Amino acid sequence: MTVIGWLQIVVFFAIVVALVKPLGGYMTRVFNGERTFLSPVLRPVEAGMYRISGVDETREQHWLTYTVAMLLFHVGGVLIIYGLMRLQAFLPLNPAGQSAVAEDLSFNTAISFITNTNWQNYGGESTLSYLTQMVGLTHQNFLSAATGIALAVALIRGFSRASVGTIGNFWVDVVRCTLYVLLPICIVYALFLVSQGMPQTLGDYVEATTLEGARQTIAVGPVASQVAIKMLGTNGGGFFNTNAAHPFENPTALSNFVQMLSIFVLGAALTNVFGRMVGNQRQGWAILAVMGVLFFAGVAVCYWAEASGTSTLQALGLSGGNMEGKEVRFGIVASSLFAVVTTAASCGAVDAMHDSFTALGGMIPLINMQLGEIIVGGVGAGLYGMLLFVILAIFVAGLMVGRTPEYVGKKIETREVKMAMLAILVLPLMYLGWTAVAVVYPPAVASMANAGPHGFTEVLYAYTSSTGNNGSAFGGLTGNTFFYNLTLASAMFVGRFFMIIPAMAIAGSLAAKKSVAASVGTFPTTGGLFVGLVVGVILIIGGLTFFPALALGPIVEHLAMNAGNVF
Repeated sequence: MTVIGWLQIVVFFAIVVALVKPLGGYMTRVFNGERTFLSPVLRPVEAGMYRISGVDETREQHWLTYTVAMLLFHVGGVLIIYGLMRLQAFLPLNPAGQSAVAEDLSFNTAISFITNTNWQNYGGESTLSYLTQMVGLTHQNFLSAATGIALAVALIRGFSRASVGTIGNFWVDVVRCTLYVLLPICIVYALFLVSQGMPQTLGDYVEATTLEGARQTIAVGPVASQVAIKMLGTNGGGFFNTNAAHPFENPTALSNFVQMLSIFVLGAALTNVFGRMVGNQRQGWAILAVMGVLFFAGVAVCYWAEASGTSTLQALGLSGGNMEGKEVRFGIVASSLFAVVTTAASCGAVDAMHDSFTALGGMIPLINMQLGEIIVGGVGAGLYGMLLFVILAIFVAGLMVGRTPEYVGKKIETREVKMAMLAILVLPLMYLGWTAVAVVYPPAVASMANAGPHGFTEVLYAYTSSTGNNGSAFGGLTGNTFFYNLTLASAMFVGRFFMIIPAMAIAGSLAAKKSVAASVGTFPTTGGLFVGLVVGVILIIGGLTFFPALALGPIVEHLAMNAGNVF
């Protein structure tokens, strides 16, 4: 580890924090229906969309209606993506002549993109047409991201409102998020990426002659427009097979740094939206502090592990750290930081192969996802996931003092705690349940590239990534099989929607409650004690749930490495 390396990490997080307040203020105005600097241009477009679709923007919805609208909205997304992939051979904008995608892979991909997971059991440039990439995947990147943010705002309204039966209007929230937040940023962002050398074209793939005289086909396409929203919306699905390690998808060190910033910025800003809407910005800063503590702990371990390398490399006289699977353009610190950022924020984009990380370095991205990807998390999903842990922490605090717990003026009672636990327990059921099946089912075992604990980690990572709606791949696992396409799709679906429904039930329950004034017995939720309590609850739940699986994978692999055994 170096001082310059740590300086990069500190500068990164400092810029994220600096953007939290202005972006949080802007997003609060957007979701409150207030005027913004873009309103003169976008308000007529917004109103026109409501007229065409028959949406009454003044009519709000009960939590159940809001949730049903969200679910029906995603049915359309599945049909669009599945249809495009199955029919792309007959559709335009297919210069490489890509054929129809198999049924099970099309189904897996459709579920993947509507759940904001973007797990990819295919190589984008060798499988999909421009039309499928744009109309199917890029458009769903916008809508799945907007959905996550809308759901987070709906839960915030549950905390901020009192004695009401509604939590907003799903259609209005999605339109406003897409129109006022995602699209304007992505237009500027995509132009920046083009300036860095990223392709944005509908032209044919480029034919080139190598120095040896061989003919080579270089894939290009509408890349910048997809990369902008895949990063900002924490989707992560790459235009190219190697994702952000591809020079056309991540051309420079500056583009790499800006991509990491864009992964974090909206999720971090939503903590400020929470503080503003509940009437106390310090509440939002406290939640961001919890995220920050967990983030820095993960970065420290991952950077240390990769900078230290392995005993095998050291025995060969290679003391410069572990560069296997990393881009020379980015080096160890940027690759380690990117790995932690993308798994903390449920993005799934990668600029290095996690399968090539050291055992402990690869364990950190795995832990980030297993905790529910609440360390900033996916846009919206990270905040409502964190608020579920906050509810549990407040419940624990209430048990300590023997009184009904309160949070931002709302009593946290049996219903909220049960719903929070239901949402959180769904995740390990998918992580561990499907992993247990896959490591004993012969066709699934045959897809593992490595034996021993490393192979086990490949499978555990796949189901953790899919359930957590991250989408990053550890590597080494052949996922494009009938078994993995179906089981990973089920994990993605359950991980997204079986967590959302209890969260929305909590939003409705809280919105209907009266606000209670703080008293001398109210547990303070803006200071270090609260931050420590929430961090402790998160780590205890994660430790008790996942330590046995981690012990079978990366931990035993690290111990075996020190004993001279590698996998």
